[in-house]
Amino acid sequence: MQRYYDSNMKLVGYVSAESAGRRTAYDSDFRPLGYYYPESNKTYDKNMRLIGKGDLLANLFGSVSAETL
Repeated sequence: MQRYYDSNMKLVGYVSAESAGRRTAYDSDFRPLGYYYPESNKTYDKNMRLIGKGDLLANLFGSVSAETL
């Protein structure tokens, strides 16, 4: 699981690897924000609206840095 922090080192969210390679982004309260499906190489928001091609989950947090646990 990766933790994402803003420029003030405030935790803004997490990205977790799940079954079949799917990755899920969560906010700091662990509510889902979006999903990345590697088999289709597409990222979707929490309402399953297409965001774009590739793993764009970090974009859901804005300007952040990642720390891998």
